[in-house]
Amino acid sequence: MGDEKIKALDDVSLSIEKREFICLIGTSGSGKSTLLNMMAGLEKPTKGEIIVNNHHLEKMNERQLTKFRQLNVGFVFQSYNLIPTLTALENVSLVLTFKGISKSSRERAAAKMLKNVGLGDRLHHKPSEMSGGQQQRVSIARAFVGNPRIVFADEPTGNLDTKTTFEVMDLITGMAKDFNQTLVIVTHDVEISDYANRIVHLRDGNIEKIETQETHKEETE
Repeated sequence: MGDEKIKALDDVSLSIEKREFICLIGTSGSGKSTLLNMMAGLEKPTKGEIIVNNHHLEKMNERQLTKFRQLNVGFVFQSYNLIPTLTALENVSLVLTFKGISKSSRERAAAKMLKNVGLGDRLHHKPSEMSGGQQQRVSIARAFVGNPRIVFADEPTGNLDTKTTFEVMDLITGMAKDFNQTLVIVTHDVEISDYANRIVHLRDGNIEKIETQETHKEETE
């Protein structure tokens, strides 16, 4: 920024196992969203390596990264990022368009996934016709419909009330477990970290500590 150099991440080293659920937690500006974006291939590091399933993301060009994300990654965002002019069914099936799947197959898969998240009666509703919790369920269905290897979620419950937060977290973690997927969630909410196998605490671009669920429970009791 001008003459000032800011290190969003500073010498971060982290390994995540297949089917693991990792929670990245920290205050605003700690680097957690930047780390998630790096792992998802949305941002490139100035130094270092990002290796996902033997793919070096830092060596890929934008076309290769786009293809990698299409085949391997699902996203859940805090602000839902749904297309307002499309129905729930169209928002979810759109992901499969880029995989060359026929319209009838796309719509069948999208309808099935929307039913899985409890929205079988909202297939033809647009985002403006749904509550925040329902919109986030559409976002979750969109993230999982392509059966990605990894699902990244950036503050997925930030706009939701407490009851809906736990419903959404139960849904995300349950689906990731059923489909043998890796799950990486960014949050500042300590209660959400209770769902994780490991909790990675970030501060000022560094990993401050990594807790297992057992050590986390011991500290909070």
